[in-house]
Parts: sequence; C-alpha cells; structure tokens
Amino acid sequence: MFVLSMWNLIFLLFFSFSFILFFSSMLFLNLSYSLYLSWNIFSWGSTDINMIFLLDWVCLMFLSFVLFISGSVFYYSGEYMEGEINLSRFIFLLAGFVGSMGLLIFSPNLISILLGWDGLGLVSYCLVIYYQNYKSLNAGTLTVLSNRVGDVLILLGIVWMINFGDWSFVAWLGSSNSLILVSALIVLASLTKSAQIPFSAWLPAAMAAPTPVSSLVHSSTLVTAGIYLVIRLGWVYDFWMNELLMILSVLTMFMAGLGACFEFDLKKIIALSTLSQLGLMMYSLSLGLVKVALFHLLMHTLFKALLFMSAGCIIHGFKGWQDIRMMGNMMISLPFISSCFVVSNLALSGMPFLAGFYSKDMILELSLMEELNLLSLFMLFLSTGLTVAYTFRLIYYMVRRDYVMSGSGNLSDGWGVMVKSCIGLVTFSVFFGALISWLSMDVNSIILPKSLKNLTLTVCILGLILGFFMSQSSYTFSKMKFSLMIWFSGSMWFLPYLSSQPMTYIPLKLGSEIMKFGDMGWLEYLGGQGISSYISNMSLKIQIMSMNSLKVFILILWILVSVFMFF
Repeated sequence: MFVLSMWNLIFLLFFSFSFILFFSSMLFLNLSYSLYLSWNIFSWGSTDINMIFLLDWVCLMFLSFVLFISGSVFYYSGEYMEGEINLSRFIFLLAGFVGSMGLLIFSPNLISILLGWDGLGLVSYCLVIYYQNYKSLNAGTLTVLSNRVGDVLILLGIVWMINFGDWSFVAWLGSSNSLILVSALIVLASLTKSAQIPFSAWLPAAMAAPTPVSSLVHSSTLVTAGIYLVIRLGWVYDFWMNELLMILSVLTMFMAGLGACFEFDLKKIIALSTLSQLGLMMYSLSLGLVKVALFHLLMHTLFKALLFMSAGCIIHGFKGWQDIRMMGNMMISLPFISSCFVVSNLALSGMPFLAGFYSKDMILELSLMEELNLLSLFMLFLSTGLTVAYTFRLIYYMVRRDYVMSGSGNLSDGWGVMVKSCIGLVTFSVFFGALISWLSMDVNSIILPKSLKNLTLTVCILGLILGFFMSQSSYTFSKMKFSLMIWFSGSMWFLPYLSSQPMTYIPLKLGSEIMKFGDMGWLEYLGGQGISSYISNMSLKIQIMSMNSLKVFILILWILVSVFMFF
C-alpha cells in the first residue's frame, strides 16, 4: 500500500507541474515572450563557462507533455512492477531519465546539452539491461554504442565552438555562417538518437526493457531528443543537409513500415511504428516545417505512450507473452484496454479527428505544396499506406480474431492502476490534436486540387485493404515463391546484423588481439616492464663484478668520473 501511495504522489506531482507548464507555454505563445537566464559559473581564459536556461513556449509545452507522460508511466509502474525486488533502483533510474530530458530541453548551451544527452544514453543503457539476461545485455550494448556516435559528434561541436569563446547558440544568432559546421554535427548526432538509417537497429532491440520504460523511452524522451535538438539548434544547416535528411527519413519510414507488416512480436511492431513516425518528423524538418514537426512530436507522445501502456496491459495479462499469433478477441475479455489500443492505433495511422490526424495530414498536404521530386512523394505516401496497413493488421490480430492460446478467456479488465493510468492518455489522444492545432498552429490555408486533396484518404483506404489482406493470409506467406523477399523485407534490411557484427564484433576482436600481442606481448617485453627488468639485471651484474674485483670497481668508477667531467 505504501508503494501505491508513493506512485500516486509522484503522479500528482508530475501532473501538477505539467498543468502549470502547459498554461505557461500558452501565455508565452500569446505574448510572444521568452525568458533567457544565464549564470556565469567561472571564466577560463577568454572562455566563459555559463549555465544557461531558455524558457519559451516550445520548451515549456514539450516539458509539460514529458512530465504528463512520465507521471502516467510512474503511476502505471505501481502495478506493473509490483513485487520487483529492486524497485527503488527502478524509481531512481526513471527519475534520472526525466531529469536528463529536462536539462536537454531547457538549455541552449552545448555543455549542458551534452550532460542531458549523455545522461539519457547512460540511463537508457541501465534501463535496457534492467532484467540482466543475455538478450537485454546485448540490446543494451547495441543501444549505448549507437548513441556514443552522437556523443562524439556533439563533443566535436563543442571543440569547434571554443573558437568563438562561447558554447551558447543564443549568443551567435546573428552569425549563422560560422555555425554551419556545428549545426551539421548536431544534425548528424540527432540521427543516432532518432534512430534514422544507418542507426536504426538499436530502437527495436531496446524493447528488452520493461514495458513502462519502453512507453517512456519511445514516446517522449530518448527517441524524441534528436528531433527536439534539430528543432532548437539545427536552424542553420545547409542545403545538402536538407537533401540528406529527406533521403534518410524516407528510407527509414519505408523500411520500418515494411518490417512492421511482417512482424509478429507485439512490442517490436510498436517500436517499428515509432521508427516510422520519427522518419516522418525528420522528413518534415527537411522541408523546413519546424513547427509542424513539433506539433506531430507532441501528438506522437500521447498516442504512442497510450499504445505501449495498453499493449503492456495485454502482455501482463498473458504472463509476458508477446506473439500476436497467440492472441485475439481482446474486445470480449479486455473491452476497455482493447478500446484504448484501437484508439491509439487509429491515431497512429492518422484516422480523421484523432490526435495523429491533425499533424500527419498537415505534413502530407504541406509536402504536396512543396517543390519535391516525384520519387520522394511516392515513398512518403507509400510509407503512410504501409503505416495504415500494419496498424489494421495489428488491430485485427489483437481485437477481432478468435482466440488461439488456451486459457486466454480468463482475462479481464478489472479496475486496477494500469487501467486507470490509460484514461487520461486516451482522452488526450482524442481531443488534444484539435486543441493544440487551434491554439498553436498558424497555417492559414492549404490550396490543393481535388485529386491531391483526396490523395491522403485514398492512400489510407488502400492501406486498410492491404492490411486486411495481410492479416488474412499471413500464414501462407512462407509457402509463396517470394518468401525470401518477404523475409528480407521484414529483417530491417540486415541493419541489426550490420550494426552488431561488423561494428561491434570486429573492433572488439581487434582490441582483444592488440591487448594480447601488444599490451601483454611485445610491449610487455620491450616496454616499461622489459626495460625495468633489463636495468635490474645489468645493475646486478655490475654489482657482482664490482664486489669480486677491486680493479674492475676502480675502472668503472674512473669511467663514470670521466664521463661526468666530459659532459
């Protein structure tokens, strides 16, 4: 009872701060007001070490969503992690995760950004390996090694910023040409946290963490840190960066959508859907639609957290089973959770009048108004259709299909903590899309011909039909002639193998050989230990010679005196 009351206290604290920050962000937005706080810690030569906080409507609104999702996850964890031995460690890790994200959100200074960025990477590693089995340890190693690439790029940006005597981007708003290199490094670093190609393998692997951790990591904190960093600090990157972001984001969307259509692991399907939405946000950033990307980022935090929580309730009811082929008919045994699951999936696919519709439809229609090549638009709408396809395939498997696993008819919603924690999220996933669109979006009009205006709806309908076909015929795919192509499509294009085997095995094997033949071999023989042993042996021989013969001792003494007098 004490644990549940503690979870309730944390949820109320986070929800109160989220409520205050949201209305503060609305006030800052209406007044066009921002607050810049700088604290000079010490000066080092010509460089000032400052702790800087920037408060405007963007960071306040984003942090309000982060706190609300975090409070819901804490409240949800009260029942999901019940009986856990190291519960205090889990609480401290989640609190460290939220604190690192808050430091990253509020600071435009590269030093404190690196502290928050590296804090997210460290805590995410500790959370991914929480269960401490071989699968989680491998996933944690892949996660931390992929994220270290972004850490190195930010460190290079910090080194370059020493030339200007200040690590704050706010102090250099007027000199954008000198910051193109730093902005390029930050954009490339954001590709690692946002899991764009070729750094996509760690995101599905991070599903080895507990479901509350997955809900927090994949909705509002770790994976969105890269997108948020580009929104705040990547404002001066050059034209070639736009082209690079567009190519990588479209390929990421297509690869994730294709992989999710042939996947049967419930949490991995949701992870691939996160990867697809991150690609859509990065695509909108490549078009310069920064505010729309932020809008979709906020909406994504709501329905993705709800999707993970409702999926976690189902997995919890099935005693940890995650294969969707063994599940079905959730609308009978889990009516409320299945309703939350369906609402979050429909919002993910962009169905009308839900949270995802207002942001996703705006990105698609604004991209039709840009001067883009046909291949880029085709891949964008094809990936959108694949999103609808795997969403309705998942809904059919989980909600509509008959039971497969014996004993699954004993499931029931109940009225526990996990069910209550979904209420606020499902309400916001339905209504908040329209509310935020009316409050913060300033897109005046979208002028398109009727054929292009109906293109999004047409793609969604075709995706629905494809998803229904795939859900009916998934068992026969292995018997088809193109089963090898289907296996390749669902394997994320060998990125897990390319990320784990050449990038980790070969350097680690090479390091082991260098240590064996270098540090423990020739360097041991010719280095400090070898030289010390040689000098000791020579000293011992000279000592023996000098003790046995007075003539030899006088000769050596004379030689030494002559040498010193000569020099």
